Amino acid sequence: MAQVLEFRLPDLGEGLTEAEIVRWLVEVGDVVAVDQPVVEVETAKAMVEVPCPYGGVVTARFGEEGAELPVGAPLLTVAVGESAAPSGPAAAGGTGGTGTAGGIDGTGAPAGAGDGSGNVLVGYGTAEPPARRRRVRPVTGGGPAVTTAALATASGALETSETSEISGGSWPSEDAVPVVDESPVAVDGASRPVDGPVPVISPLVRRLAREHGLDLRRLPGSGPDGLILRADVEEALRRTGEAASAGPASPIGSSRASGASGLSGPAGTGAETRVPLKGVRGAVADKLSRSRREIPDATCWVDADATELLRARAAMNAAGAPKISLLALLARICTAALARHPELNSRVDTEAREIVRLGHVHLGFAAQTDRGLVVPVVRDAHARGAEALTAEFARLTEAARTGTLTPGELTGGTFTLNNYGVFGVDGSTPIINHPEAAMLGVGRIVPRPWVHEGELAVRQVVQLSLTFDHRVCDGGTAGGFLRYVADCVEQPAVLLRTL
Repeated sequence: MAQVLEFRLPDLGEGLTEAEIVRWLVEVGDVVAVDQPVVEVETAKAMVEVPCPYGGVVTARFGEEGAELPVGAPLLTVAVGESAAPSGPAAAGGTGGTGTAGGIDGTGAPAGAGDGSGNVLVGYGTAEPPARRRRVRPVTGGGPAVTTAALATASGALETSETSEISGGSWPSEDAVPVVDESPVAVDGASRPVDGPVPVISPLVRRLAREHGLDLRRLPGSGPDGLILRADVEEALRRTGEAASAGPASPIGSSRASGASGLSGPAGTGAETRVPLKGVRGAVADKLSRSRREIPDATCWVDADATELLRARAAMNAAGAPKISLLALLARICTAALARHPELNSRVDTEAREIVRLGHVHLGFAAQTDRGLVVPVVRDAHARGAEALTAEFARLTEAARTGTLTPGELTGGTFTLNNYGVFGVDGSTPIINHPEAAMLGVGRIVPRPWVHEGELAVRQVVQLSLTFDHRVCDGGTAGGFLRYVADCVEQPAVLLRTL
């Protein structure tokens, strides 16, 4: 007999208390294996996939894509046990239909379905690769919606409680039974079911469509397998805006986008847009606000001639070895400077009224993504060479762009390197990444007139800035750190002393 088990949103660690559903990876009726990812969620730290510790048939999902759920709220229910998947002649034909659903392990019973893995760590599973999930198909000829008898039993059990009470709130069980009517909606010659997840590349795209009232189920996707990209939404908004100015609204948008007032136009149009401070953006806002409240920061800066540093990098990359990034060389300079001025690699314990100097350098670097500003952390940067730093920066940057950074890769930094020169600006007074004590800023490198060896010449000049917590050191220490960094930029041979 099948047993229906409820899987709740697990504790994702790092003090996180809620998560937003970005994309469901399974549907009602799917067969899942132990530790198979079932939903993609966005927390205040990262976007992660949540594996289910049970194997069996999904009987219900709780929460729509875009909804926020607290830790402990139900995510889905799974029917497990020998009867959860059909086997034998009865399963082959069903009642008045021909739909079938094979067992997970080929024997008719889900392998390990009755035993949860006990492993609910995000992004991790068992050593064995997850089994390929199969869709339980609806029968034809007026038979029941699903051939699996266990699903009918499980659905009946769920009908006795239309909502689940968690922490005083009600969570609708509208997915308690499989939907029979899956009439497709025509989209430019294609079709997409009216129910089930919409293939969207990122939560940013989903939010953009929601703010402008676009119905994603009627929007064609230009990505692989019909994936809806940001360009698709922007093109739909452009067409909708043109149609609104010319006459009737485009059928792509909903009633909210039926006129110019429904669109979030530029300044001066009278339109107003509200952007929720939640997820990664909300966490960054809270952290920056706390930094401003608690840290008495100060900033000093200096211009440096980076011509020789660029020449040294060009010589390294001409040797045929793996390419070295400029960011990696600046990181190497940072770790050498922190070894000479350890006061800046510290944090303040306000309760104990102590300065805690750290014995390792976990170097954070600011990365701008579609989901907002994130600060991935390179662990033990002081023990890595230029090649290893280049590879780690590349890996973390790609993970930041795809939204796959783990909470561990976004926390624990001791010092931050902020390369704001990529935005085409010369200087900045950034906010310290709490609870760190300092941040080095690097502006753009541009040709400027410079006195070199007593003569005026055109050199590649960069502005360096250091924002520091005045509680951990005085201006002399901060100035000494920044001057050493500038000396290494101007004369890379200075670094040889620390190798």
